[in-house]
Amino acid sequence: MSKIAVVDYGMGNLRSVAKALEHVAGDNAVVVTSDAAVIADAERVVFPGQGAARDCMAHLRERDLIGPVKQAAAEKPFLGICMGLQVLMTHSRENGGVDCMGVFAGEVAYFGDSIAREENGELLKIPHMGWNTVRHAQEHPLWRGIEDNSRFYFVHSYYVKPQDASLAAGVTHYGIDFVSAIARDNVFAIQAHPEKSAADGLQLLKNFVGWNGGH
Repeated sequence: MSKIAVVDYGMGNLRSVAKALEHVAGDNAVVVTSDAAVIADAERVVFPGQGAARDCMAHLRERDLIGPVKQAAAEKPFLGICMGLQVLMTHSRENGGVDCMGVFAGEVAYFGDSIAREENGELLKIPHMGWNTVRHAQEHPLWRGIEDNSRFYFVHSYYVKPQDASLAAGVTHYGIDFVSAIARDNVFAIQAHPEKSAADGLQLLKNFVGWNGGH
């Protein structure tokens, strides 16, 4: 049995993420925690989130969690969800500009600065909210059992622009093609909410529970 830590920094849809993980965890323990020692002791770490980047970083600082989260991302199977993807970048344009954790070089951009608001005669709303397809940009163990261009549930106004194009693990179209998932070594992070994405989302979480952090 291994321990899966869900990082609690005072924001994010923790209950639904934890419940979805428990559904697929088998004998593994799912622990929602803001304790750095518990995060360090866990075999796998999930970093979920929603809301604004400035608030996310402020809450992480208040709880002295930036170091432990970055350490987890360096050492063990790590899954970022929604804001848990965005704050892995260097900088976000949200809230007038916010420095993020800088695990990967790149910025978080606003859809309104990037997309024509109308496509195929349809007004594109911001936030991008609802079901959309994710094209696999690379083979990855977390895509196992999930068909290319499967649909996942999104709620966001900002999207990541990693400097290294090879980080892209998934791409989604909403006015533009944007990176909706990244992967490097033991880190996988996705803009969509797998805990709200029906069978394919649960499959991704199940794949994470069994993932050793390699390719």
